[in-house]
Amino acid sequence: MPRSTSLNGRSLVAGAAQGALLFADVGLSFWGGVDPYSGEVIDRHHPLSGEHLAGRVLAIPSGRGSCTGSSVLMELISNGHAPAALVLAEPDEILTLGVLVAQTIFERSLPVLCIGREAFAALRGKAFARVDGAVVTLFDHLPGDAWQALDSPSQTTEKNASIELTEHDYALLDGEYGKAAQVAMQIVLRMAELQGARRLVDVTQAHIDGCIYTGPASLRFAEQLVQWGAKVRVPTTLNSISVDQRRWRELGIDPALGVPASALGDAYMAMGAQLSFTCAPYLLDSAPKAGEQIVWAESNAVVYANSVLGARTLKYPDYLDICIALTGRAPLTGCHLDAQRKARLQIELPDLGELDDAFYPLLGYHIGALAGSRIPLVLGLERNKPSLDDLKAFGAAFATTSAAPLFHIAGVTPEALDPAQVLEPEYSMPVEKIRLKDLLLSWRELNSARNTRVDVVSLGNPHFSLSEFAHLARLCRGRHKHPEVVLAITCGRAVLEQAREAGHITVIEAFGATLVTDTCWCMLGEPVIPVAAKTLMTNLGKYAHYAPGLVGRKVHFANLAECVDVACSATASGRLPAWLQPAAFRESHPHV
Repeated sequence: MPRSTSLNGRSLVAGAAQGALLFADVGLSFWGGVDPYSGEVIDRHHPLSGEHLAGRVLAIPSGRGSCTGSSVLMELISNGHAPAALVLAEPDEILTLGVLVAQTIFERSLPVLCIGREAFAALRGKAFARVDGAVVTLFDHLPGDAWQALDSPSQTTEKNASIELTEHDYALLDGEYGKAAQVAMQIVLRMAELQGARRLVDVTQAHIDGCIYTGPASLRFAEQLVQWGAKVRVPTTLNSISVDQRRWRELGIDPALGVPASALGDAYMAMGAQLSFTCAPYLLDSAPKAGEQIVWAESNAVVYANSVLGARTLKYPDYLDICIALTGRAPLTGCHLDAQRKARLQIELPDLGELDDAFYPLLGYHIGALAGSRIPLVLGLERNKPSLDDLKAFGAAFATTSAAPLFHIAGVTPEALDPAQVLEPEYSMPVEKIRLKDLLLSWRELNSARNTRVDVVSLGNPHFSLSEFAHLARLCRGRHKHPEVVLAITCGRAVLEQAREAGHITVIEAFGATLVTDTCWCMLGEPVIPVAAKTLMTNLGKYAHYAPGLVGRKVHFANLAECVDVACSATASGRLPAWLQPAAFRESHPHV
């Protein structure tokens, strides 16, 4: 008999399953990191890259990155390529919600178990696992009865009867506002129970990330809500969808994607959401104010809202966002509360020289990996005065590698203008000192391309702002791109019209750029990226991370000025920015 070890945890979604154990000590973003059709891990920076999840017990510390991970996991459950079970070191709302929605809408599920960080380390090196309710049993090698059916699978789950509900909440639960609102309220309360929330809070607005098409299940979910009469109860904007809804045929998008992706956007608008189609809702006139309680999904938008605007939202999973929009009620927990917005990690930066716009996405990417799920306080940028565009780029890259919904930058972000305000006197905060050589390693990680030839320059992930258009127009004026290079920019419709009125678009189109609205680079592929294209260049930390897995191309990462230069020459210089050159010099001359 194989030797076994049993560990107890907290069952987030009840059930029983078993399979070969697939272990990693690094969080995984299901969106951009897992193919929703095959279950292959496509994040080329992740230790599980190339592995297939189907039928295996997946053990990861938590999710990370995109809120759309819930949609991808629901898609995998629907099409039979999901893991047999999830074992986590810490609770993950995005992944858990994907399972709950599949359970509620499609009557399919998988067990999700959280066992804590200390116990999680015991999974390393194990070959096989059985999950039954709140217990995981580990084996050193495959047991002889591995594929026999599990006896007496646990169907229990934690219940929390102490959530305070209003008369309105009970009316929603009783179906007085229709079936869609009733099911939505049931899902909200399931998540509130798992989060340990005691009360719900009214929200003033929503931003929906679930309008991204991940496969047939994502459309079936939205159309089911429409059939049940769903109508949003608060002003609601929509994230980027998977195609440019007005021009997808002109851009050569396959109707197999264009038709359902456009229909998905229509379904959410049928529920009363606004036609915004942007991953940067903070650029809209409806952006929330400091202290406003909101429900936003889309990881970069959540981080920006919390950190830069001082609004209050969690990193809401896809589908929980629309459920809250349909009820107007959210669990009062996490970053909705003052106590949960405090820093849990201090980051100290070295003396920095003159910086360019590539610094901030690189720093966000690096700090996100250090922080994990902890909220960081960054010291050392007070004199540099990063712009809103710098903070946008920092936040998007931070949200790519971190599970945290918030960051603080001392002297810069609103809650940390006085850093003492985000500290807890009784908390002994760990400190990470970043050195330039550490940033050099992250620079090389984002610069995955070795071929100096560049075929595509990608800009606008998150969507371009008006000030970024102004900067780009100054760089492009009087120049023209190389005829064999595609330079494409993704943006929201509202910002595009502002930039057109300001005269920036005339200059940029004369340069030869392609403008794409409604969608963004994380959803774009061929033929916007030509079939023959082998190498991309971008100034986007988020896209530099995701592109190798999403579109199978290597990436050069650089600042915006160099992106324009390379669009003209079709050749990447490979040079380091001036602020990183001292680190490279010390690396090659260790005794100097």
